[in-house]
Amino acid sequence: MGSILGISAFYHDSAAALVRDGRIVAAAQEERFTRKKHDEAYPRNAIDYVLAEAGLSLAEVDRVVFYDKPFLKFERLLETYVSFAPRGFASFAKAIPVWLREKLFQKTLLLEELEQHAGGLGGKDKRGDKLLFSEHHLSHAASAFYPSPFEEAVVLTMDGVGERATTTVCLGRGNRLTVEKEIGFPHSLGLLYSALTYYLGFKVNSGEYKVMGLAPYGEPRYAPLMLEHLIDLKPDGSFRLDQRYFSYATGLTMTNRRFADLFGQPVRAAEGLLTQFHMDMAASLQAVTEEVVLRLTRALAREYGVPNLCLAGGVALNCVANGKVLRDGAFDNIWVQPASGDAGGAPGAALAAWHMELDRPRVVSGGDGMAGSYLGPQFAQAEIERRLTAAGARFAVLDEAAMIRATARALSEGAAVGWFQGRMEFGPRALGGRSILGDPRSETMQKTLNLKVKFRESFRPFAPSVLRERVGDYFELDGDSPYMLLVANVKPERRRAMSAAEQALFGIDKLNIARSDIPAVTHVDYSARVQTVHRETNPRYHALIAEFERLTGCGVVINTSFNVRGEPIVATPEDAFRCFMGTDLDLLAIGDCVLRKEEQDPALRQDYAGRYELD
Repeated sequence: MGSILGISAFYHDSAAALVRDGRIVAAAQEERFTRKKHDEAYPRNAIDYVLAEAGLSLAEVDRVVFYDKPFLKFERLLETYVSFAPRGFASFAKAIPVWLREKLFQKTLLLEELEQHAGGLGGKDKRGDKLLFSEHHLSHAASAFYPSPFEEAVVLTMDGVGERATTTVCLGRGNRLTVEKEIGFPHSLGLLYSALTYYLGFKVNSGEYKVMGLAPYGEPRYAPLMLEHLIDLKPDGSFRLDQRYFSYATGLTMTNRRFADLFGQPVRAAEGLLTQFHMDMAASLQAVTEEVVLRLTRALAREYGVPNLCLAGGVALNCVANGKVLRDGAFDNIWVQPASGDAGGAPGAALAAWHMELDRPRVVSGGDGMAGSYLGPQFAQAEIERRLTAAGARFAVLDEAAMIRATARALSEGAAVGWFQGRMEFGPRALGGRSILGDPRSETMQKTLNLKVKFRESFRPFAPSVLRERVGDYFELDGDSPYMLLVANVKPERRRAMSAAEQALFGIDKLNIARSDIPAVTHVDYSARVQTVHRETNPRYHALIAEFERLTGCGVVINTSFNVRGEPIVATPEDAFRCFMGTDLDLLAIGDCVLRKEEQDPALRQDYAGRYELD
């Protein structure tokens, strides 16, 4: 018995993962196949993919594990809602959010989908033996601890809400995870961040990273007000939220009129003007979040005396806070699950079943168990050529070395490049498998990529991919950051001196000021969301950056996800070609094929306007 299918679904970011003999064989999000961003549906396509990668049918899988306990979620939250609801069942039913009522039917829906899918589990009589339900935060914790390089670790999970928990502390030792303590709904750091995301006019469950990117343009002027009224924060990092200012527990919005009155402005309309107020609110929220996380991690380090920390849950995608935890030094080492959101619950549930339910041993090697997060589909060269030809693409086929030289040369000449190589990444970050690349030395590339390629807000920063062996030459980081989940500052010697006039600028006016010799990846506060590129996990991407360095002397490239705003990251050669033809990308390197924009049929140009909902 060695194959376990993990599933997350029905809330957001549904996914599937296949674990065989304790190793993650494959994992993918459903959105990549359906092209519906954050798709929450039963992950039929992702399941088909991971089963095919393992050479199994659904009936041949030994266990199927769901990342959540749907009815337990309803049961545990029932007590919370009773205190908010008016008397009477009808009023009470209305007070329960739609998403929570839907949880009641998820187990039935999951069983129906599994029975209808590819022959089912091998007969209804096998359901009881094969189908398991993990708990939400246990799935998150397992996704962080079991692939980590640590024999022992404190595991901190922070998100919106699981069954009831919003923040959970576990201890991981060997193959066991034990829950030590938790904070329960409605007191949630994730929901606080989502509430401010809503208030600032961005979409909840997808716009939180925009708030994080907006924060450096502001000042944390409202942090004291937040700490006085919104959140009661204790010295050990435990907290409670004052529900008088929020509506997520009983209504259809995240905040209410009292919240708007506290800060003196209404909810920003989507696509509305971003003002200094909004930037200051983002900065204040980020400052409060960092204070909560730092108090928590310092207290946990003192209490447990374990040198290693693992992080998971949606809040763990806050790479700015992660970087501050690392630099704070309360823990010697930290490891963050690259798919920290709900998608990561799929491999986490499978790993929890393998190690805890089946009591199988855990083997810790020198690296981690995520294989660079390159766990998605890949395409053979012949298949790429067949698909591109069918799409009408015009391309040259080069050997690998020539393809890398041509791509690096184009980058050095200022081209915006689509890079589609090897296995697709699992998680929200493109890590050199499905990436858009550019020259970080360019003072105009950040704006060009945002407005002409990604079709998104101009303030959004881009991440640097840097050769692992050169990271210390560019950034104040002495270690690995393969998953783009740690923020570090650009080294002082690479920064550009600012004039008095430039230093006096406020808000978005700071955007166009070059701040270092790699300005396109240097945020306005001199920070960067660093990805270290390792020869062992992605040799082709490493070779490209090395060739770019040979040509330019710079061992860094811009890396952003291969998609446009509102669209999931590309998954197939056809997706990549459509995105290439719908944007101002100049060159596409896909397998050993090189496509140049000027050589393509103009009739195949794509119009992305209105195609995807802007998030």
